[in-house]
Amino acid sequence: MTRLRRANPVALSDTASLRLRAARLYYHHGLTQKDIAERLGLGRSTVVRMLEEALRRHEVRIWIDEGDGECIALALQLEQALGLDEAVVVPSPPDPADTPRAVGLALGQFLSEALVDGQRIGVGWGRTLTASLASFRPPRHTGMQVMSLLGGTVQTDHANPVEFAWRVSSLLDARCHLFPAPVLVDSPATRRLLIEHGGLAALYRLAESLDLAILSVGDVSPDATALGSQLVTPAERRELSAAGAVADVMCNFIDAHGRSVDHPVNDRVMSVGLDAVRQARHVLIAAGGAHRAPAILAARARIGCHTLVTDEAAARALLARPEAKITP
Repeated sequence: MTRLRRANPVALSDTASLRLRAARLYYHHGLTQKDIAERLGLGRSTVVRMLEEALRRHEVRIWIDEGDGECIALALQLEQALGLDEAVVVPSPPDPADTPRAVGLALGQFLSEALVDGQRIGVGWGRTLTASLASFRPPRHTGMQVMSLLGGTVQTDHANPVEFAWRVSSLLDARCHLFPAPVLVDSPATRRLLIEHGGLAALYRLAESLDLAILSVGDVSPDATALGSQLVTPAERRELSAAGAVADVMCNFIDAHGRSVDHPVNDRVMSVGLDAVRQARHVLIAAGGAHRAPAILAARARIGCHTLVTDEAAARALLARPEAKITP
């Protein structure tokens, strides 16, 4: 597992949420500057500048100014409870329907700071990941590769895995590896045929050596991306729920323990295997909404999670669940 380190450190002292996080760790939790640097993936000199900047802006008095303070406190609790490298928590929007955009914007900002040259990056799909493109402004990088971890859709109102991978690679000027297959095929036999004879073997090999996997997680509610895109029928959704499914990871449906449920849909998915995703050096999950807490924990049990980008509602729901205290 590799911790993500933020690039462009000079500009980071102007990032309010990160500066307040450093201040809270230093003044409230008593961590040393060296400890903070290691925890946030920064250089010690950057942490020193951040603490000085927090003092200059009068953000550090007897207490740390609120604003992002509550979100930072929740993030620190998540890191402790789930054993994360880092959690990023944003305020929940008044309208829950805007949660994917709010979490996505935070994800885009985080990735703009965290990516480095030469990485192999695998990406999933969903409204949250698509929303990240609006705030994804990475500096120039070299030697990067981006691959879609699942097939595409012919028609969708929300997001297309192939398009998302292509747009990320374009912003990074990276080599792009698309997944030239539909995300769901008609039968397990077709799936085997495409993998063995459709030129996908190289993609599966590449997926076994990812530096970073960026995924969102869906549930099995009617408004989830896979279900809203009509990839899975209402009848299949009810069957999946009855089989114990609580989460959708790249159209792979899993139960609360992270196990693939016994349902034909799982045998027709064109995606990299979840066990291969777990081998990535760093797994980032971006998902929000209190109703997604069981799905986030199920995904963490199956593929792991080093960085979580989420919202206040999901953070509180996660912390309230007893299984959140168990590190897989």
